[in-house]
This record gives sequence, structure tokens and C-alpha cells, in this order.
Amino acid sequence: MAQIFQKALIPVERPEQYGHLQAAIERIFAADRVEIFLKRLVKTGVSVRDFESVLNRHLFEEIDETIRKSGRSARSLYDSLPVSDQAQMRELYLTALESIELGLREKYSKIYRYY
Repeated sequence: MAQIFQKALIPVERPEQYGHLQAAIERIFAADRVEIFLKRLVKTGVSVRDFESVLNRHLFEEIDETIRKSGRSARSLYDSLPVSDQAQMRELYLTALESIELGLREKYSKIYRYY
């Protein structure tokens, strides 16, 4: 009998910082904002899967008013997380970008490429 993959449940060590960044990602990937984010990635030449560059270029702050007004950058929130929380955050981000509607993913296929 084949076993189904099950994600390991790793507790978040810094829930407050993690929660702020998670909420920002959820807002950015909301149906009414995701295309703005994708357009910004095209404009800056950042690959959609390059989470570090997204953080370094302050793209979350450009798109999301809540994080912009919070006084903390997405990069500083991410850096304040331990490695295990950072890994979960990257996974959350990558899962969100892969769940974008196929039509938008095709429209912005240039930033989805691996090369």
C-alpha cells in the first residue's frame, strides 16, 4: 500500500513575526493584488521564485500598505526568524506563487522560468 506524503508539523518559534510576514504574503497573493505584484517582478527583473531578491528589493513594501506602515520591512521580519521559521516562510511563499491562476502564470511566464 502506498503512503501519501504528509508535511511534517514543525512549530513556529516566533509566531508574532511569522504571522506579520504570513499576512503580508496572503494580502499580496490575494486575487485583486497578485497581478500588481507580478508586474512589479517583471519591471525589476526578479524571478518569481527568488524570495531573497523579492525581500531585498522591498517589493512587499511597495505592494502592501500594511507592512509599509508597520515600520518593519519584510526583510527585517524574515531575518528575525530562526532558520526553521525562515524555511517554512519560503515554503509558504513558493506554495502561494504556484497556486496563482494558470492564466496569470502563463501571462507572466517570463518570471516563472528557471533560467
